[in-house]
Amino acid sequence: MIVPEIDKLLGIEVYATETAGIGGVIRDSADDFRVEEVLVDGSKAEIKTATEHQVLTASPSKQRYLLCILVKHKWDTFIALKTIAKQLDLSQGQIHIAGIKDAKAVTAQHITVEGCSMKDISEVDIKDMEIRPVGYVHEKLSPYYLLGNHFTIIVKAIKDAESTVAKLIAEVAEAIEAGGGVPNFFGHQRFGTTRPISHLVGKALLEGAFEEAAMIFLARPSVHEHPASRNARAELQSTGDFQQALNAFPWQLRFERLMLRHLVDKPDDYVGAFMRLPVKLQALFVQAYQSYLFNRFLSERIKNGFSLNRAEVGDYVVNVERSGLPMVNTGKVATTEAVAKVNERVKAGKMRVALPLIGVKQKPSQGLMGDIEWQILEKEGIRTEKIRVNEISRVGGRGGLRAVLTPVKDFELNNVSTVVQNQNMCHAELSFMLLRGSYATVLLREIMKPENPIKAGF
Repeated sequence: MIVPEIDKLLGIEVYATETAGIGGVIRDSADDFRVEEVLVDGSKAEIKTATEHQVLTASPSKQRYLLCILVKHKWDTFIALKTIAKQLDLSQGQIHIAGIKDAKAVTAQHITVEGCSMKDISEVDIKDMEIRPVGYVHEKLSPYYLLGNHFTIIVKAIKDAESTVAKLIAEVAEAIEAGGGVPNFFGHQRFGTTRPISHLVGKALLEGAFEEAAMIFLARPSVHEHPASRNARAELQSTGDFQQALNAFPWQLRFERLMLRHLVDKPDDYVGAFMRLPVKLQALFVQAYQSYLFNRFLSERIKNGFSLNRAEVGDYVVNVERSGLPMVNTGKVATTEAVAKVNERVKAGKMRVALPLIGVKQKPSQGLMGDIEWQILEKEGIRTEKIRVNEISRVGGRGGLRAVLTPVKDFELNNVSTVVQNQNMCHAELSFMLLRGSYATVLLREIMKPENPIKAGF
């Protein structure tokens, strides 16, 4: 099975299934990619509903935080929060989320707004966005409250017959269920599909190379982005003129323009330029590089024939909550003496094999897997003792553990239909739920096996 080059650039070098892909395109329109957030208490943020159900401990009595459902259509999460904060005359830090959602999609998620009333929320008027108040709560939202996301996705422009499409999807679903889940790769959007540079920025930040990091983010063009953006980046790369770049960069490049405004006044203050960005975005750069290394580790584990649902001596393992969420803070190493008992718990679904997210506080695995990880780090020119906390990496460079498999829940092929306008094309509607931190595109990649992920909408 041939893996696209862009996948390899992101560290995703293998497929977990051997079935043929159905091909096709996702995100032909935002309505084809619907995401509804699910919290740990089972509450679901629904896209189409007029009445909100009881969520967490929300009550009508006014408290510090107002819990709402945010439904957005083709909005970047950070830009959406900034726009809401501006209308409410609040700081962006007063709006809290459990998880970041896709920009090229219709999404519903929970948010908490600090120091805001239901009347204030009712007066927010933003195109392609709806905010529905649920009630007041004592605590702000955080990833702690997020269980996962339910996806409803339409794959279009499939060239096979309906019966073939249904058969291929069933084979992939069966293989994934038999394997205990789908490999928990970080998906394309973690890095930027049309301009996958986030991990390169993160690597430079971890090394303290702030000018290099800034110029990668601002000035490295991609053939896949809009010509106006590509040309503006190329010009900045050539001239290094921040004022000229500020004049030329399209207004849609909001984060780049924030950094450029700072660099016009303070051309050597690259740390200050990054500080102009939301803290969560700063963290995403560093975490993207950790994600890239994780993908490399997981790819090599699969290529070397190591099981994803059985621990080898030296592997990290983590406990699993009743909800199914891996408890990544409970990691331990499977020793020679304990590996048999560990694998009994893995088989029972009470533990999962994990790989490291390399950082200040997280070292590579031990045993054979550890040897593989050290080889990858050596090729990357990364020495873990040189990864240090600095002005930017403090927000995302600590590291941690991540399960190598993620379960796919409630998978359904809702419909396969032939397009009336073109009898040779099919549409397939899929729905499923993934736990937090897992990517729908990783599962779709196994089903579709696209030759060109960018053209396929990834």
